[in-house]
Amino acid sequence: MDLTAINQAATVIAENRLNRTKLDSLPAEYRPQDLDDAYAVQERHNVILGERGLGNLVGYKIGCTTPVMQAYMNIHEPSYGEVFDTTVHHNHADLVFANFVNPGVETEIAVTLSVDMPAEGGPYTRDSVRDAVGAAMISIELVEARYRNYRELDTPTMAADNFFNAAVVLGDPVADWHGLDLATAEGTILLNGELLGTGLGSLIMGHPLEALAWLANRLAERGRHLEAGEFVTLGSVIATHWVSQGDRIDHSIPGLGSVSISFA
Repeated sequence: MDLTAINQAATVIAENRLNRTKLDSLPAEYRPQDLDDAYAVQERHNVILGERGLGNLVGYKIGCTTPVMQAYMNIHEPSYGEVFDTTVHHNHADLVFANFVNPGVETEIAVTLSVDMPAEGGPYTRDSVRDAVGAAMISIELVEARYRNYRELDTPTMAADNFFNAAVVLGDPVADWHGLDLATAEGTILLNGELLGTGLGSLIMGHPLEALAWLANRLAERGRHLEAGEFVTLGSVIATHWVSQGDRIDHSIPGLGSVSISFA
């Protein structure tokens, strides 16, 4: 894609999010054709959103790292998006349902980084990223289906739009996470007090830190890197649940605590 097409796509995607509208799809003349195009659009789109009031980028989300999510979205590889500071909540979020377009929740494990992960330090592996993790956290990601036929949407367009990210709820950081087996950590998810589902950390690419290594390597391909202080949500252990007004979601993992989100 040339710079004109990148800017056109980024502007349309940003306006769609800010105006809380739904797109059918991007016009062919500026629709990203592959993930390299998609991430170029994403980067420009995030500059526009930051300038329009969403603030600073402080973390990443990784989508479709689990078999259940890949099957749900009919996508066979992960994708990443970035998260703005104005959309980060801690422990619990009370949100207004009408402020979002077809909102859904994904229940995840997240990490914060204590050191930079420079591109030249790669290729990264599950083992080599461990020392970069300052803390592990439980989390809920809020996503929006900002497209009328999102189940049929092409992967590059989803990636360009931060893979539907709208907000995150982060639990308290657990600095002594090394004593936990993140692969066997089991999330329990309640919808309005009733069991919605459970999922193991091993669903995330076999081990949650595989997802972190994947992101570090993918960013390195674009000449970028993860930085100390940033957080990464590593993928949902159950399929996206699309919420209704009045719903409350609780997510708990032994050793990592709990987080919740409600929609008035």
